[in-house]
Amino acid sequence: MKIIVDAMGGDNAPAEILKGICAARRFGVQLVAVGRVDEIQACAKAENLDLTGIELVNATEVIEMCDEPARAIRRKKDSSLVVGLRMLAEGQGDAFVSAGSTGALHVGSSLIVRTIKGVKRPALASVIPGAKKPYLLMDCGANVECRPAMLEAFGVMGSVYMNKVMGVASPAVALVNNGAEETKGTPLYKEAHQRLKANTAIRFVGNIEPRDIPSGDADVVVCDGFTGNVILKLTEGLARSLLGMVKQVMMANLLTKLGAATMLGGMKQLKKKMDSEEVGGAPLLGTARPVIKAHGSSKARGIENAIRQAVICVENDMVGTMAAALAQTAPADEEEE
Repeated sequence: MKIIVDAMGGDNAPAEILKGICAARRFGVQLVAVGRVDEIQACAKAENLDLTGIELVNATEVIEMCDEPARAIRRKKDSSLVVGLRMLAEGQGDAFVSAGSTGALHVGSSLIVRTIKGVKRPALASVIPGAKKPYLLMDCGANVECRPAMLEAFGVMGSVYMNKVMGVASPAVALVNNGAEETKGTPLYKEAHQRLKANTAIRFVGNIEPRDIPSGDADVVVCDGFTGNVILKLTEGLARSLLGMVKQVMMANLLTKLGAATMLGGMKQLKKKMDSEEVGGAPLLGTARPVIKAHGSSKARGIENAIRQAVICVENDMVGTMAAALAQTAPADEEEE
């Protein structure tokens, strides 16, 4: 198995990316770092990193976060992101990991790696900690406007991911809505509800209201990219605010500080549970080969876990299982985007 990693993507490239790649050698797979080889080697020397066994592939350009995605993919053909995706498409690797531009990765994956039959555009999925268990939210921002068939495909792909990668035996799939009744929502969501309900490839449990999402009752939470991005960012903001307020209460005076000392172990576990570095990345579901989007601010542990996630996707034939499940689904709308 060979995992290709964009060594130049993200806020902390290439140092933290290389540290993560080095740590990922414990998975026993072949690792490829794509980027400016001179810069990679100089960074490894400065950081005292041993790159033995890691294949280096030169790419002279870098797609910046400020670059317009489609234009960057067309014009920066020798960028680390494009070269890595091209290698994946040509079978020179089994999965691709990047902490670079989400937009460029989405466009590049669609145009270069292509998608599974029945999928118009890949969806960005994110595993989020819930009160009872983690849940997968998709789409998180890749597809702002969707059709009912796309939301149905998201449900199928999310179910396969939670089963094959997260080990959930029979994932519960729910559709975000402003009410639990199947008559609630816009025409898009009403039709999507009926399609998901009729799909025998998944266990659809109906609509879920936003206030119930954090509980973790549903394993897969389906919505369009605009709604999903709002939910994701609101969840991140609330988590930071609540943890901050709890810290303020615990540090208020000597008595609360003494109480905090007795809770230190539990608070550390909670902080670890809420840490995005533990998950590693968000998969782009629907691509013909596994593509993992690591957080832009990822450090070594986040990259290592993103690579681990890629390895699990390949080992469990996530894409093949997803394609088989989608084959049972009515074909997506024929009209072009």
